[in-house]
Amino acid sequence: MTVQVSPASATAGAGALRDAVWAALGTVLDPELDEPVTTLGFVERAEVGADGVATVRLRLPTFFCAPNFSFLMVADAFEAVSAVPGVTRADVALLDHHASAEINGGVAAGAGFVQTFDGEAVEELDELRATFIRKAVMAGQDRVARPLVDAGATPDDLATMRLGDVPPSADLERLRARRRFIGQPADDDAPLLLTFDGVPLPVEQVPLHLRRARLVRVGIETNGEYCRSLFEARYGGPAAGS
Repeated sequence: MTVQVSPASATAGAGALRDAVWAALGTVLDPELDEPVTTLGFVERAEVGADGVATVRLRLPTFFCAPNFSFLMVADAFEAVSAVPGVTRADVALLDHHASAEINGGVAAGAGFVQTFDGEAVEELDELRATFIRKAVMAGQDRVARPLVDAGATPDDLATMRLGDVPPSADLERLRARRRFIGQPADDDAPLLLTFDGVPLPVEQVPLHLRRARLVRVGIETNGEYCRSLFEARYGGPAAGS
């Protein structure tokens, strides 16, 4: 991973712009793993030129990573970097992937997934994205509720608990953010536990719900470790943040 600026732009202002671009990339998630592409090491290069052009190159664990997930990450990176004040143009591309040409061309042209993969894709990726965010919400409920259960919270306690009742933590803020993304309640009065579709749980469903949430969390984290091992094998070193 490298983060560089050209010599002509090596000023405090250019450094701040570079940092802003990196922060913007930190909001881009791998949809399956629910982790930022920056933490995963998927940003091979991020440079900001004197003219404000931001050049970003992404790389993934395998040559055959699913085109739909790959497209989402490239498109999200393009949108995030383009929105940074001071960036005049975003040049975002995916490297070393079997569909790099199609994905890079489609994102640069502002085409959707169906248009980019004309004749192969049959629907856009909004619902796919929402499905994986819902999985992240389930996993987040396990991260937040598990310490409460370990401390003695009962199903009756959890069924009536609100987000505002939970001690502040990074996991709680992450859960709130994922809920907001798909339109689920995330303020202090929102229930801690919700079904996959965002419905509050009756007390008798709490134990089964927590088991399901645990399985979803373990699945996501196991997949993340597998992807990290593939990334390390492919590029000869661990992904950033691993």
